[in-house]
Amino acid sequence: MAESRGDTLESVLNELQGSIPEIEACAIVSVEGLPIVSALPTDVDEAKVAAMTAAMLTLGEKAAIELGKGNLEQVNIKGVDGWLLVVQAGMNACLTVSTTASAKLGMVFLEMKRAADKVSQMI
Repeated sequence: MAESRGDTLESVLNELQGSIPEIEACAIVSVEGLPIVSALPTDVDEAKVAAMTAAMLTLGEKAAIELGKGNLEQVNIKGVDGWLLVVQAGMNACLTVSTTASAKLGMVFLEMKRAADKVSQMI
């Protein structure tokens, strides 16, 4: 039996989280700010994360254009306890990842790019 779209996207998130132990949570959201699939802690509101992720992506795109930096590649937010990272995953979605402060960002970005490429082919 073929996997459904949600199961396939969920497997991308599971693979991403499994590849780097410092990834605490991740989600795929629409550029309109709607949740598509997520691997978030139970106490985190999926809808809020989706809306905030899309807003960050939109603001990042506008800032990059306004300041002449070209097309947006990623949005990064550093907090005391870790990173929130957002990348585009095709025309209609974005991938957001939450990591610990000790995460090796080069590895995280590499795995995020691989995951985002897979998502862009599925959506």
